[in-house]
Amino acid sequence: MENNTKMKALFIIINAGHADALVSLLREAGAKGATILNSRGEGVRHASFMGITVDSEKELIVCVVEENTAQKAMQMIKEKMGMQTPVRSVCFTMPIDTLIGINMPFLDPAGEKE
Repeated sequence: MENNTKMKALFIIINAGHADALVSLLREAGAKGATILNSRGEGVRHASFMGITVDSEKELIVCVVEENTAQKAMQMIKEKMGMQTPVRSVCFTMPIDTLIGINMPFLDPAGEKE
């Protein structure tokens, strides 16, 4: 049986404190859920306070979605929570060829659905 569904892993890096609003936006775009990870930014410029380097607090949101949902979500993020906003989101996708363990169709490299 042929499976034409293309899945993407959508990664979104944002300033800390905005994950709930971003996940709501993902749901509006058609995503069913997401994983939120606390992280820190390491950029070209470092802020220091009393001789201590202060890294910016970030959140990484990972979401597995169909390709069209990923495109819709990225457009919505760009418009509502892009780099020109306090959220300062950066997002990218990576292809998924095999997927098990979540409530989505199983995809194998041969493109057959089980």
